[in-house]
Amino acid sequence: MSEAPHPGSVGRVLVIVPTYNERENLPLILDRIRTAVPEAAVLVVDDGSPDGTGAIADEHAAVDDAINVMHRTVKDGLGAAYIAGFRWGLDAGYDVLVEMDADGSHAPEQLPRLLGALSHADVVLGARYVPGGAVVNWPKSREIISRGGNLYSRLALGVPLHDITGGYRAYKAEVLRALKLDEIASHGYCFQIDVAWRAIRAGFSVAEVPITFTERTLGESKMSGSIVREAFLKVGIWGLRHRWEQVRDLVSGKSRANSPAA
Repeated sequence: MSEAPHPGSVGRVLVIVPTYNERENLPLILDRIRTAVPEAAVLVVDDGSPDGTGAIADEHAAVDDAINVMHRTVKDGLGAAYIAGFRWGLDAGYDVLVEMDADGSHAPEQLPRLLGALSHADVVLGARYVPGGAVVNWPKSREIISRGGNLYSRLALGVPLHDITGGYRAYKAEVLRALKLDEIASHGYCFQIDVAWRAIRAGFSVAEVPITFTERTLGESKMSGSIVREAFLKVGIWGLRHRWEQVRDLVSGKSRANSPAA
């Protein structure tokens, strides 16, 4: 793979890191981000973590002007935290907004790869299931669920993406400005599908670059059965609606073609 362009060439970059009970992981990931891409700013979006994660974020922000903290009083899902972060970043005038987990599963050292791909795409997804991508330390059952969810989404929505559920991604600011963020109510990895699907339908280009996903070693995963069920149901509904629109447009096109010329 060719050397990625310098991060500064894409403009001002904001890395958004949602947190809930990540006091052990947060200092580690902040240090790695600031070392890997020192030009990028960071926004920690803490959902009122009872373990003191927010206070730790404040301590880092107090000694590093590139680190910012948003304190939210309720825990209402990953999607809501990211949308709050998107709004903050757009209001602050950032050119690129990045999603990154706080648990170390997304390697900050690979962020220049995502930023570099913005030279030919509007949205870049860090992909585990493309050549060069990998998953480390995941139980086989978890990987099967993840791969199955991506295959289901690809078939249901008709998109040529191999890892639409992944949470390591970079957006050009104009993409998020164009999307109706108020209408997005998805949670968990369904949120990731939702935003990518909206971007594609809005006509933006979406690219995938390989990443290595490493399962967390500290703390507990936030994945749950309800998150999986939400994604299954919503993607099914979106897919049916999409197929219906395709059929409707096909029938409408044939009707116009068969109508007498004016």
